[in-house]
Amino acid sequence: MRLRQAALLALLVVLAGCSAGFTGTAPDAGTNADAATPATSPTPTATDGGADDGTETPTTTPVPTTPPDPEADVLGWENGYWANETLTLDRSNGLNESEIDAVVSRAMARVEVVRRLEFDADVPVNLVSREEYRNSTASASPNYSEPFRTFDNAKFEAMFLVGEEEDALGVQQSNRGSSVAGYYSPANDEIVVIYPGDTPDLPGEGTLSHELTHAIQDQRFGLGGVTATTRDESNAQSGLIEGEANLVQDRYMANCGEGWACLSPPESSGGGGSGDLHLGIYILNFFPYSDGPGFVRYYEQRRGWERVGEMHDDLPASSEQVIEPEKYAVNPDRPIDVSLRDSQSNGWERVRPSERAGYATLGQSAMTAMFAYTLYDDYREGGVIRPDEFLNTEDGQVNRSDPFEYGIDYTDGWDGDRMHVYEKGDETAYVWKTVWDSPAEAEEFAEGYRELLSHWGAEETGADVYRVDDGPYEDSFRLVVDGDTVTIVNAPEESDLGDVYGG
Repeated sequence: MRLRQAALLALLVVLAGCSAGFTGTAPDAGTNADAATPATSPTPTATDGGADDGTETPTTTPVPTTPPDPEADVLGWENGYWANETLTLDRSNGLNESEIDAVVSRAMARVEVVRRLEFDADVPVNLVSREEYRNSTASASPNYSEPFRTFDNAKFEAMFLVGEEEDALGVQQSNRGSSVAGYYSPANDEIVVIYPGDTPDLPGEGTLSHELTHAIQDQRFGLGGVTATTRDESNAQSGLIEGEANLVQDRYMANCGEGWACLSPPESSGGGGSGDLHLGIYILNFFPYSDGPGFVRYYEQRRGWERVGEMHDDLPASSEQVIEPEKYAVNPDRPIDVSLRDSQSNGWERVRPSERAGYATLGQSAMTAMFAYTLYDDYREGGVIRPDEFLNTEDGQVNRSDPFEYGIDYTDGWDGDRMHVYEKGDETAYVWKTVWDSPAEAEEFAEGYRELLSHWGAEETGADVYRVDDGPYEDSFRLVVDGDTVTIVNAPEESDLGDVYGG
């Protein structure tokens, strides 16, 4: 394992509990409609710890642990528990049902305090073991059509994340089994928290606070109706939804120790299987949880939580708007609708899955993941970008609240993109048209893409034509820059390029 890959795995363990996952219902996103928490190990908490008998022990003396109940429901009180109450719990054999109810009720009160919103209804929380969750994701095999699988494979191949010999849907499914720490289901109005080992227990309160924020979002703004057509639209919407949940989680956990006695991770908490992760897909999916909190904070600091609530009626239109919050404003910088005319011939046919749109828009965040993965893949040493271009560090330490920088030079200036997938027999091909804010931005992306091709073993065989003769992306490529537009054509052989796209 490369040194940088091992370092990123170590970082992901630290980031465990930075919840990730509500990406809408678009199959293009490779996710389901639940707000899932990708975390490579049980959620770490910035808590005071706990006594051996399970009693929470704050580092400072808390306010009285049992204030009188209010006459009516108020912010910071739920089901008989105040946000600042201290609980006595016996965790020698995990948590029993009444103890879980107490912790959840108090956590709801705490989310109310941080988010300044009142829950409308109770939220059931179920505990599921890591093994049980892995088995359920492995056995759940959505009945996707062959066109959908063909399209998804080509899309992930185009991002240089999953090679031709692998199944992209299977790799994504495996990632979920190893990385999800919990999720909220709008369809069932319930939260599932995944615990390590054999004893049912809550792994701290980080994941719980995050998923409870999704529950209050659903109750007040409605998550069930959020849908996305493309990867970029999904990441954009999740930038608000997950960014808000992560921001609430960060502020919730910051109260642990000084103001609140919080549940510590159980002593048996172990790893969540980070070694099974596909790091490129993790980077791709982690975007809303890295850049989303800053996006939400940008508007919350200007007009408060009321402004954030209004944004649920006008979700971000692109991941670019999340990366650069000022582009989501009174005069938003919306992506252009890129036109791409099919001009295939000689037996090549357009792939149009019935389950999704017949095209892909990957967006700036996915493009950045495409470049960043070269730092961590096992194919060859070196990356297309420097680690300090992608990792946000302060005093030599990675910023836990915003670890990754998705606004790199090669992808800044993105204005829109569109990809079509084609097939001929068992072979696939694609055309990916990208549009940029200026010809200079287009040429900068093209320069980065040429470096990307070289990283994966390509050699230039003609004017604007490149060939990868070995490895997971063995194909021919044509790269054409025309003003503010960069068009990439991929096909099995150089002779196929003109047949796939005669434009």
